Order: sequence, then C-alpha cells, then structure tokens
Amino acid sequence: MESIERALRSFQDTRLGNRFEQLSKDILANPRIQRFIGEYSITNEQVQRGLNDLFQYKKQWENCDNCPGLQACPNLMKGYQPRLSLYRQDIHLEYQKCSLKRKEDDRKKQASLIKSLYIPKEMTHATFDDVHEDNPSRTMAVAKAMEFIVNVAPGENGRGLYVYGPFGVGKTFLMGAIANELADRQVNTMIVYAPDFFRELKNGIGDGSYQEKLDEVKKSPVLILDDIGAETMSNWVRDDILGALLQFRMMEKLPTLFTSNFDLDELEYHLSYTQRGGVEKMDQLKAKRIMERIRHLNDVIDMKGENKRG
Repeated sequence: MESIERALRSFQDTRLGNRFEQLSKDILANPRIQRFIGEYSITNEQVQRGLNDLFQYKKQWENCDNCPGLQACPNLMKGYQPRLSLYRQDIHLEYQKCSLKRKEDDRKKQASLIKSLYIPKEMTHATFDDVHEDNPSRTMAVAKAMEFIVNVAPGENGRGLYVYGPFGVGKTFLMGAIANELADRQVNTMIVYAPDFFRELKNGIGDGSYQEKLDEVKKSPVLILDDIGAETMSNWVRDDILGALLQFRMMEKLPTLFTSNFDLDELEYHLSYTQRGGVEKMDQLKAKRIMERIRHLNDVIDMKGENKRG
C-alpha cells in the first residue's frame, strides 16, 4: 500500500514538474520578456524568484494584444498595462495607463473643465469639425473664435467676443466648440443660458443660494453668456446682476463671450427698457454704461446663415 501511495506522489510530482517546466519555457519564450531579460542581464535566479510576475506580465499583455475595449478589459487593473522593472535586484511588476484609459481620463477631465447651466448637452460637446463654414460670415466667425482661443489669457487679458445674428444660425454651437477647444488647453469655461440664469438668481434670493450662484458664474476664468437680450429686463437684472457681473470681470480681466439675437444698439435699447414701461433717462445712462464695457472688451461678430434648427 505504501509503495502505491509513494508511486502516486512521485507521478503527481513529475506531472507538476513537467507542467511547471513547460510553463517556464512558455514564459521565457515571450519576446517582450526576452527583451527585458537581455536589457537588464537578468540571471536565472532572478527569473525563478520573479516567475509569478513574469507570468502575470505575459498573461495581461496577451489581453492587451487582443483588447476587447476599455469597459471589458480583463486585466487586474482595468485600463492599465503591465510593465517590468528591477527593484532591489528583483523583478517587479508595475502598471501604466493604456492609450484607451488615457483618452477616457482626458475626456473626463475635459468635461470637468466645461460647466454649463441650462444649455443642451449636445452644445457643450460641439467641436470646430462640426461647424460648417458655408458662408463668409460663418467663416469670419470661426476665424475670430480661433483667434480668441489662441490669445485667451484669463487674469491678463479680458477681451471676449460678442456674436449676434438670427435664431438658429449656430451661435451657441460655435460657443460650445470654443469651450471644448479651451478645455483642450486646460482653460475652465462656463456656458450659461442667460434668461434661465437670471430667473434662477431671483429664486435664489428666497432659498439663500443667490450669492453662491452668482459668485460661481462671475469668477469663471472664461464665461459665455448665451442669448443675452432674451431675458425679461428689470432694473435689478440690469444693475445688480449683469452690471455687477461685468464690472467684476472687467476688473479681474476675465473674458466674457456673448451670443444674442440683438446687435449692440438693439441690446442697448433692450437694457434701457424695463418692466416699469418706457425708457427713462436714468435707465438709458445705466444701459449705456454696461454697453460701453461690452463694446470696449469684445470683438463683434455678425453671424448670418440659414436657420439650421428649422
């Protein structure tokens, strides 16, 4: 009986030994591992101590060579590729992000650099590749936008853009493309739909969130006020919100960009006409003061074209 048990153990040890030997051969035959061994003059003793790390390295690179995509990545650390190094004369397995993981992280980081309030999400994902330069005014708008992006320097240069034109010609879409390009350059941008923002601030007086909301917008490195002029004008909106916001940004040299259906003269009249009815001299003066800031700090773009939303 004892001889049979001894024979079985010997048979099992032999099988395990053969399997281990074959596994070792497979690992050492791997071209990447061979290059590592040759580059660092790895000894057999070091190989034996690091065999498990070499096995994991080989296995996970096989996963990478047959990549099923980031979400289905079967590696121990999803989105990470193994790397071999020497640490205190022992083989050490490290991990670094793969190209798909880097792209995904860059996308998330870019998204975090663009904040939006009341703006459709598709607008914040726009790129200049999506902006069709199908008429001279649109071509000029894109050129001015690219010039702004190249020269933008929040805190040093407060110049912005004032883009006006009919409904549906792509003004907001252009601003989304600007925001994405700025995100690529690590510049924080906030896009705000002005009418809803002003309404939200009014509601914020009651729940105590008014100042916090206003500060977040007015301190953004680059601010885009979309559809200025579409709001219901009042003394409070003009003087306490828009006027104060633009004054702060002018003093801090923070660029502000606008889109509007109004040209500058039409916007000035809109700012002068409050819910009290008519246009009073004091309202005209306050509107003119705001418009002086906008005219002084913004390049004006008259954007024409077909209604692309129709």
